[in-house]
Amino acid sequence: MSEWFNIPVDLLTDTVVLATMILGLLSLLIPIIPGLVIIWIAALGYGIITGFTTLGWVMFAIMSVLMVGGSFVDNVLMGTQAHKQGASWLSVLVALVAAVLGNFVIPIIGGVLAALGALLLAEYLRRKNWDEALTATKGMAMGCGWAVAIRFIIGMLMIGLWMIWAWT
Repeated sequence: MSEWFNIPVDLLTDTVVLATMILGLLSLLIPIIPGLVIIWIAALGYGIITGFTTLGWVMFAIMSVLMVGGSFVDNVLMGTQAHKQGASWLSVLVALVAAVLGNFVIPIIGGVLAALGALLLAEYLRRKNWDEALTATKGMAMGCGWAVAIRFIIGMLMIGLWMIWAWT
C-alpha cells in the first residue's frame, strides 16, 4: 500500500520521524529522559523503513557517535565542574550514585536534586565549611546547565544530519 488515508508514505514516514526527533530534542531539557537516544532510535527506524543508502549509513554512524558522546557529557561536565570548584573525586562519585538513586525516588528532577544534595553534604563532611561545600555544589549545577545546552546542540546536529540523509 503506497498511501495511507491518501497521504504519501514518504511524507508520513518523514513527518513521524521528524516529530519523534523534535520530541527527543525537547526531552533533552528533562534530565531523566534520554532525548539523544530517542532521536537515534527514530533515525534507526527511518533507516529500517526506507532502507540504508551509503549516505544513510554514514549519517547514521555519525549520529551514533554523537549519541554516545552526548549521553556521557552530563556526567563528565557535572563532575569536572564540581572538581574544578574544589570537590573531591570521591564526593563527585557519591553525587553521581545519589543521582541514579534519586531518579527512582523522584522521577525527572530527583537525580539532579539528589546529586546536588549529596555533593553538598559530602563536601561539608569533608571540609566542615558550608561556603566551600556550596561553591563545589554550584560548580556541579553549572556543569549540569552546560550539559543540557551541549546535549541540545548535539540533538540539533543529529536532526540536521537526518534531514540531509532523508531529503537529499
